[in-house]
Amino acid sequence: MSDDIRRNMALFPIGIVMKLTELTARQIRYYEQNGLICPARTEGKQRLFSFNDVDRLLEIKSLIEKGLNIAGIRQVLQLQESVQEKTEITAKSEEKRKEISDKELHQLLKQQIMYHNASRHGETALIRGELSRFFH
Repeated sequence: MSDDIRRNMALFPIGIVMKLTELTARQIRYYEQNGLICPARTEGKQRLFSFNDVDRLLEIKSLIEKGLNIAGIRQVLQLQESVQEKTEITAKSEEKRKEISDKELHQLLKQQIMYHNASRHGETALIRGELSRFFH
């Protein structure tokens, strides 16, 4: 499975994303309403987030802490949007998601954090600081 497919696979329900990002459900929904994030939806309308969605939420959180408003954040994200793919639930990704156990999901998340840390020098501290508490 390629890294792009894995990073765009909708895996996490909003409860897990709240723990990973330390954002409230209300904040996450607000960012979705304002078009800053676009999580995939199951047939039952449950939001499912990918690794890329979690990264984006952490970036939004960081930009807000730096003083940017929603309009400023939208402009920053629009510049980056041309590079990233939208998270979608496809038959293939849904099948893969159902096959993944919690332990495998935990390992995947750990690998993604380590990959992210190795490839993005300026943002490593944020991701490691935000997510490292889940790995002991």
